[in-house]
Amino acid sequence: MTLTPFMMSDKKDSRDGESSVLTKTRTRTQRPPLYKVLLLNDDYTPMEFVVHVLERFFGLSHAQAFEIMLTVHKKGLAVVGVFSYEVAETKVAQVMDFARRHQHPLQCTMEKE
Repeated sequence: MTLTPFMMSDKKDSRDGESSVLTKTRTRTQRPPLYKVLLLNDDYTPMEFVVHVLERFFGLSHAQAFEIMLTVHKKGLAVVGVFSYEVAETKVAQVMDFARRHQHPLQCTMEKE
C-alpha cells in the first residue's frame, strides 16, 4: 500500500473553481534588546563605597568589584553588566537610591547595547 500526502490543491474551491494551497507561517521570536549598566566616576564617592555597591547590587566578588572600581576611577566609567531593560532600569534605580541615602554623588546610567 502506498500513502500519498493530502494537499489542499487537490480540492476545488467552491467559490471560484480555483485550487488553494495552505502554507504554514512560522513566527520567530526576537530576543529583547539588552542594556549596559554604566558606573560613572566622581571625585567625592569613596572607592570602598563603590566596591560595596558592586558587590551588593551586581553580585560581584570583592576582587571583581575592586577591578571595576579601578576602571571607573582611571577611565571615568565602566560597564558593570548587561541586562534586559527592566533589570537594568531596576539596578540603576537601586544604585542611585543607595548612593543618595548615603549622601554620595555616585552616578549610574544605562544605554542600549
